[in-house]
Order: sequence, then C-alpha cells, then structure tokens
Amino acid sequence: MTKTPADEFAIQDDFPPVTYDEWRGVVDEALKGAPFERKLVTQTYEGIDIQPVYSRRDALSDEDPLGFPGFAPFVRGTHPLAAALTGWDLRQEYAHPDLAVTNREILDDLEGGTTSLLLRLDAAGRSGFDPDDAAASELAGRGGVMAYSVDDLDAALADVHLNMTTVALDAGAAFLPAAAALVGLWRRRDISPQESRGAFSADPLAALASEGQLPITHTEALESLADLAQWTAETFPHVTAVGVDTSPYHDAGATAAQDLAFGMATAVEYLRALTDGGLTIDAAARQILFRLSLGTHHFRAIAKLRAARQLWSRVIEACGGSPASGAMQIHARTGRRVLTQRDPHVNLLRNTTAMFAAGLGGANAITSVPFDAMTGLPDALSRRVARNTVLVLQEESHLHRVIDPAGGSWFLDQLTEQLADKSWETFQEIERQGGMLAALKSGWVADQVDAAYAQRAKDIARRKEGITGISEFPDVTEQPLTRPAPDRAALHAAATTRITNTRREDTRFSTLTTNARRTGAMVEAAAQGVTIGQMARALGFDTDSTEEIPPLKLRSFAGPFEELRNASDAWHAAHGQRRCVFLANMGSVAHHTARATYSKNFFEAGGFNVLSNDGFADAEAAAAAFAQSGADIAVICSSDKLYPEIVPRVVAKLKQAGAHNVVLAGNPGDNEPQWRTAGVDHFIFIKCDVLATLRELLQEEGVLEGKR
Repeated sequence: MTKTPADEFAIQDDFPPVTYDEWRGVVDEALKGAPFERKLVTQTYEGIDIQPVYSRRDALSDEDPLGFPGFAPFVRGTHPLAAALTGWDLRQEYAHPDLAVTNREILDDLEGGTTSLLLRLDAAGRSGFDPDDAAASELAGRGGVMAYSVDDLDAALADVHLNMTTVALDAGAAFLPAAAALVGLWRRRDISPQESRGAFSADPLAALASEGQLPITHTEALESLADLAQWTAETFPHVTAVGVDTSPYHDAGATAAQDLAFGMATAVEYLRALTDGGLTIDAAARQILFRLSLGTHHFRAIAKLRAARQLWSRVIEACGGSPASGAMQIHARTGRRVLTQRDPHVNLLRNTTAMFAAGLGGANAITSVPFDAMTGLPDALSRRVARNTVLVLQEESHLHRVIDPAGGSWFLDQLTEQLADKSWETFQEIERQGGMLAALKSGWVADQVDAAYAQRAKDIARRKEGITGISEFPDVTEQPLTRPAPDRAALHAAATTRITNTRREDTRFSTLTTNARRTGAMVEAAAQGVTIGQMARALGFDTDSTEEIPPLKLRSFAGPFEELRNASDAWHAAHGQRRCVFLANMGSVAHHTARATYSKNFFEAGGFNVLSNDGFADAEAAAAAFAQSGADIAVICSSDKLYPEIVPRVVAKLKQAGAHNVVLAGNPGDNEPQWRTAGVDHFIFIKCDVLATLRELLQEEGVLEGKR
C-alpha cells in the first residue's frame, strides 16, 4: 500500500490535544503549592489580569462580536482592505524654529518615503502671538516652527506638492488662525478644495490640559471650533477640522484605559459643540481625527488602538449616528514618556515596538519618533532612521499586507474587550462629572492620572518595571549625545523683521468674536497677509477672558533615574572622578557572582563607579582591598548560606578600613536587626526601593543636596 503524506506525518498522533484543565494540573504540580495567580498572572495598571496562556475557551463568542474589517464596530480596522493596497501613511513631525531648516527636513523626508507632514507651531504662535509682540519674547522659537503667516508657511513648505501631500497642524489654542493661514497657502498655490488634504487639529481641551490655560474662554474656543468644522465640512472633503490629542494625559502617566476614556469624553464634548453649531452627528464625527500615543507594552498598544475604535463606534451609535460614521480616524505616535535622554539609541527599540504596534493595530497615520527626541532637535541621521524604521517594517517585513493580523487571537480579542470595558466605565464617570471640560476644571482628571501614576512610579523605583539603559544595564561611561540648540535670539530677530515687512494691517476684524461665520473671513484675511497674531487678537486672545487650571504634569518614566545620573556627572565634571562603590565579594565565585552582578547594575543606575574583583577568602583581605580602592561605600556580596557567619566580622573590618556606608546585597529577613546592630547601613535586594536607596546614598556622599 502506498503511504500518503498524511500517513507518514500525522502530528495529532505524536502531539494529541491538551485541554486547559490538563495543562493547569501540570502547572499547579510544578508550582508546588505556590499561588497560580501570583506567580503566572500579570495585572495591568487598569486592573486587567493577563493570563499566561489563552485557548478557545477564552474566545469572546461564536458570532465574532468584533466584526469584520471595514464594518462596525471597526475593531478590526476602518477599511476592508486596511493598508494592504496603499501602505501606511508615514506622518513625520516638524518643530525646528528655522523655516529654512524645516523646509530642508521636509524635502529630505518626502524624498525618503514620508507621505504626510505635521507642522507644530512654536509657543508664540500656539498662544496667538506674532514674534514682535512683547508677550512673545520668551515664547518665540520654543517647541516649534516660527511660522506666523501664509508667507511663513509658504517658506516652510517650499517645493512641496501640496496637491499630493497631507499637511496637519499642531497649533494649540491658535487653531483657527493657523488653519486660515494654511488655507490661504492652498489658495496661493492654486490647490483646489478637492485636492487639498490636511488636518487642522482644533483641540482646545488638549491645550488647556497641557498648558494650563486658554487665551480665550472655553465657550469662545468651542464656538471657533464649531465654526471651523462647519466651514471645513462644506468646503474641503479631504480635510478634518478637529483633533482629539490624548498625549497630555498619556505623558502625565495615564493608563491606557484612562487615555481612551479622556479621548472619548473630549470627542463627545466636541460633538456637542459641532451639532450645536449646525452639523449633523454624522458630519461632525467625520471631522474628528484622534491622536493616540503608544508605549512599549506591545500587545497592550495593539489592543489600545482596537479598543479605541470599538469605543468610538459605540459613542456614535449612542449619539444616533449611522454605523459608517463611527469609523474612527487614528494618528498614532510613540509616547514621549517612554523615551530616554540617556543611552538614547535604546529608543530605536522602543520606537520600533510602538511602530510595529501602530501598524498591526490599524492606525491610519503613523509618526515614527527620532531616537534623539529627548536630547534636542533631531539631526538628519536620526530622522532618516525614524522614517526607515517604518519603511523596513512595511517594505521588507510586509506587515501591512495582512489585514488585521491581531484578529482571531484569543488573547488580543480578550484584552481589547477588557480594555474597552474599563475605558467605558471611566468615560461614564466623566459624563457624571459633567463632561470632560468640567472634569478638567475641577481637577478630577489630574487626580485620576496622579493616582494611576503613583503605582507605576513605585514599580519604576523598585525596577519591577525596568528601563533598559537607565535603571537596568546602564552605561556609566557613555558619552552624552548632544544636539546644538538653534540661535533663538537671531531667529527671533529675523522673524520680527520678516513679519514687520510683510504684515498687512486690516481693521475688518473688530467684530469677529461675535461673527457666526468667522472662519471664512479669516481665510480671506490670511490670504491678504494678515498674520496669526492679528487674527488671534481679533478673536479676543489679548483680553483677560482666559481659562486657567493647573497644567498636567509631564512625566518621563526615566526622569527620576536620569536626575541621579545628571547629578553624578556634574560631580564627576567638578571633581575629576565619580563616587566609587567597592564590592566586597566574599567566598567563591559561586557564592558571590549573582549578587555582585546585581549590585553593579544597581549602583551604576545612580552614576556610581563600581569596583569589582574575584572575591576574598576573609574579612581582612576584603578590608585591605577596600582601603586601597579609594571608595567610601562597600557592598558585601555573597550567599545567604555564608552571611550569618561572615557579616558581623566583614562589616567591622570594612568600617575600620574607613567605609562610610556598608551595604549588604540580599534581603535580610529576620536577620535585619542584628545585622544593623553589627553596622550594616543599607540593604539592597530585588523589589527594594532602588531609587530611594540611590538618592539617599548620593545625598550622604554629597553628590545630591540633602543630608550628609
């Protein structure tokens, strides 16, 4: 009888199906009584349990409630073919204050594969000031492009084919004047409304949350937002007027569920304003572009994007909109909170993880962040690497060729559903608070974010959530990456001269704050040379009618450890050497090597120079070596088996040799009182507060201000 391939290799015969209960029995036996939930189940900061394995028993249902790609609730994507045909929209950001440099960066990126642009105005423009305004002296050139008119945008976008390139704006509170300037540029270039593609990104609540103030009342801001959206809906079929940027909450430490809830609540606030302004719910929904930041928890980032689409579809359904209008538009980028200044090349990995998740999660536009983003303005190399990160994932890995690759994963489907449920609970609470604006003004949002970050901060301090290159595996000898800062004074002077020579005085805007159709008037004015600052004043930006709240605190996860490293570097620069830690490795390599490695990693995270060795046979030899080392801190490294016998004698000898601080590597348990009596000053061990211990030792050594 001839054997078929199936007869020759039947995998089920060698690997029969295993049920979950059978697997769980084997696991429980291996755990030897240790709690399964404690050892193998991970809990997110939202309180979601992540199981170690998922199976068909975890499927949501037989009917697939997450639907199909391109259909409500759009969990699996807003288009049936996703990016399989067109590829990902690579939307790079530009914030260099010099218009010529910005233009050069834009042209280089477009030639290198970028498909759309995001221009961030500087702090002066975002606040509605021209560069010659007295209030702009400290704001001009900070955090963005020094563009204040159609002429400036024309220079920044010189030689860019605007009929082929989407241009998005990040203009803060000055969203309406900036939008008018961009439309003025489209008209100057003879770009028809059908050809124009862009995003005005009007988002006053994000400006309020991040800056702590609005230069006009929230009522006036929402009226301007509604007017802009209605005018845009009537005029530009491929432009969105409204943005919902959740980065102020994400960068302040919000959980993924909070981040999504704040985004939904903000969008509902805007939907109310837009429908009050005359738009239908369907037209209003199509005017909103969401901007979401992603971290480095890869699967959670994918689930976050999928849950966002599910939530938005649910919101539009609840508001009475059609299913099609619930197709959420998402611009995703790597969150700033996970990026580091130290060891910045590790940011390549962080950004790649986020970009991978953005693509697989179905983002409509993706921003890849340069690895030196926390150091200063990116250079040509970092910009090239940033865009190529996405291009390699797309062109060489072909990740965009698969429609919703997460679909059908029991784990990701479950996580998506759980995250959406958690977000919906928070969203409903915000609505009970009176909406997003009320929740911001009352301080409720800030309180919720602070409470969520508190637990994460503890985990970072204890290295339960490690940061590679910072709290884990730091390089004390690394050469800091520097990026030259632009000459803001010279650029400010040039911008002042430029705007003074080109600005057109126009007195027709005295009634714009009460004009029901102010956008059209502003577009006409911008085309005639009226500046962003002039238009902002016409909107009442220079009055005392402002909204103020305490701004959300921006938090870098690596920030507390980087502060210690900065202090240690300053000490090194001032004294020619670093504070040293001597490892008193006792016994054989088998006894001390694990804790010696742990201790070296521990103290280098604080910028100490760690002196290691092959170990000592007795306390006298360790003390003699310490005396010759020039260190002030000694760390005893050995095994729990040897500690009861050697600790008292080794501590005494090290103190006699001049040790200011003696640290024991290992959890002392019940021995702590007697070992402290013997002279041990600190204990370091897994799950201890690494940050607090390092800070205290640096204070004692005079590196940080504090006790000594």
